[in-house]
Amino acid sequence: QVQLVESGGGLVQAGGSLRLSCAASGSDFSVGDMAWYRQPPGKQRELVAVITSGGSTNYVGSVKGRFTVSRDDAKNTVYLQMNSLKPEDTALYYCNAVIIRTRVTVYWGQGTQVTVSS
Repeated sequence: QVQLVESGGGLVQAGGSLRLSCAASGSDFSVGDMAWYRQPPGKQRELVAVITSGGSTNYVGSVKGRFTVSRDDAKNTVYLQMNSLKPEDTALYYCNAVIIRTRVTVYWGQGTQVTVSS
């Protein structure tokens, strides 16, 4: 079984920074594309950033220039560096990864709360 474990959320003032991490653990697997989603209170989950297995990245427009997604394949970990945070970035942040074993499966983390105060 593979698990995704997120860390790094918390409470920060507007203009501040946070770095989220998401590590995949288990045995006999490789990791494909990885992504971060978020779900603000009372709203639907949205894609924030994606990084392919080749290192290409893409972002939702509202975070471009402020957030950076990266990965460390030796650690099976994806990161989300969030700078210049705004109150509207407040949400439960989830990581998502394509896990390749005998078959390909999408896994989700449990979520980490990010709260930005004004």
